[in-house]
Amino acid sequence: MSKQAAPFSLDLTAVPCCPPLAQQRVSGEAAALLAPAFKALGDPVRLQLMSMIASAEGGEVCVCDLTPAFDLSGPTISHHLRALREAGLVDSERRGTWVYYRARPQLLRQLAALLAVEPTSPADLQSDRQ
Repeated sequence: MSKQAAPFSLDLTAVPCCPPLAQQRVSGEAAALLAPAFKALGDPVRLQLMSMIASAEGGEVCVCDLTPAFDLSGPTISHHLRALREAGLVDSERRGTWVYYRARPQLLRQLAALLAVEPTSPADLQSDRQ
């Protein structure tokens, strides 16, 4: 029996999913849903892959263009891409022998909104500059 993660079930129509960390405590449910995405991005190779996919011209990139950018084997890159896909960060589509990846901007917006820190006072602005 294969070890496949449960399908990602976060409602991507609700942007953002929750108030920023600096404004309100994150619920256990939201933390459980978003933690896999943060965990997936916690790996340097996955973070680079995510950056390459999200910034790809035309909104998608072929695995054939991702693999040569790393000094890693094809199966290792596939493992990292699967982790990004299972975390809900990217979608993929097979075309012939190649797989194309697209970022899921809704989830990226939710992650960014959760981490948003808006200065609330002049003292906060001053401490941010240091």
